[in-house]
Amino acid sequence: MKKVLLFLLTVAAVMACQPRQTDSPDFVRVENGHFVRGGQPYYYVGTNFWYGAILGSEGQGGDRQRLVRELDAMKQLGIDNLRILVGSDGERGVTTKVEPTLQIKPGVYNDTILAGLDYLLMELGKRKMVAVLYLNNSWEWSGGYGFYLEHAGLGRQPRPDEVGYPAFMQAMSQYASNERAHQLFYDYVRFIIGRTNRYTGVKYTDDPAIMSWQLGNEPRAFSKEALPAFEHWLAEASALIRSLDKNHLISIGSEGSWGCENDYDCYERICADRNIDYCNVHLWPYNWGWVNPDSLVEHLPQACQNTKEYVDRHLAICAKLNKPLVMEEFGYPRDGFKFALGTPTTGRDGYYRYVFSLISDNAHQSGHFAGCNFWGWGGQAKPRHEQWQPGDDYTNDPAQEAQGLNSVFSTDKSTLKVIADAISQIKK
Repeated sequence: MKKVLLFLLTVAAVMACQPRQTDSPDFVRVENGHFVRGGQPYYYVGTNFWYGAILGSEGQGGDRQRLVRELDAMKQLGIDNLRILVGSDGERGVTTKVEPTLQIKPGVYNDTILAGLDYLLMELGKRKMVAVLYLNNSWEWSGGYGFYLEHAGLGRQPRPDEVGYPAFMQAMSQYASNERAHQLFYDYVRFIIGRTNRYTGVKYTDDPAIMSWQLGNEPRAFSKEALPAFEHWLAEASALIRSLDKNHLISIGSEGSWGCENDYDCYERICADRNIDYCNVHLWPYNWGWVNPDSLVEHLPQACQNTKEYVDRHLAICAKLNKPLVMEEFGYPRDGFKFALGTPTTGRDGYYRYVFSLISDNAHQSGHFAGCNFWGWGGQAKPRHEQWQPGDDYTNDPAQEAQGLNSVFSTDKSTLKVIADAISQIKK
């Protein structure tokens, strides 16, 4: 009897230490292949706001007054879903990289940015808005893969502005199989997910202002040979997050087949993982060569047709897996490939309108295409230089891209109307 009692007490103690899913209706859930929030189906038009934690800080780049204004403006439009970078990695003063950085060296953190993230989540919670927080990046602009490879002992990693993208991607293909780099990343994951918000006293694991933990921004294998190791890493990382947090959704951050070396079977396998709650695609008609800089308006019908084909092929996989799909990145340059505030956005407005119509159609038919996050929110920013420099306003164009290339500013009235109209239509 004593042995049985001791066993039961041990089990109870272990269970008490395990994260448990809360019954709060404020969390975004997936039920029968669809998002649910507050007991209702959840379809949405959101945006990318990667610099939110920096803006919420009180150090370099911080501007809490602007953050509050931006959140209010988005909320007024009906935007309640923001995709946000947790933090940049590595040294400061590196051209084409976001700064200030959060993780200066493995395990060494900039508390100013952590305070900014806490503040951001507090303000989101006040407005019943939610964040998709991505934890890594395959690209150079926030550190990510290159940062972890360097500290795993591979030496200084190349950057695209120095050697070009083919050489950069070849170097980054080492990440998929580098166990030391993975362990450094996992230490970071444990630290972030284990935090308690200094302003609200709420554990991150208990905060409904977080919709999803995302493994990374556009994680890639960067070579067909690296795909098996890539799939293993994604599965291992998602299992770790699930062990730490039972309340929040987990997503990959994938571009779709484009991020899987055009291997749709790989995409299906990574999305089928039991710890992955929903699927992602990204779409970049200009970056992918579907439209030319001098014919953005003229090539809009082709961009829309290619978008439909790409979405439909991924939707078929999501229907098979019974999981929602989110197009969490898409953008379209201004007419004439101009960057300056006030330049026309005829092509962009048309492309946005088309993407939003796909979400609206699915919302009215209970389809799996559940949401989108356009790239991205520039809001009240006033770019001073085509290439971002320290001290400039943050737009949603990262430091390696022309400022104003894909950002939606508060002066883009026609685009804001397209967004507001779409959200109104989805909620009907």
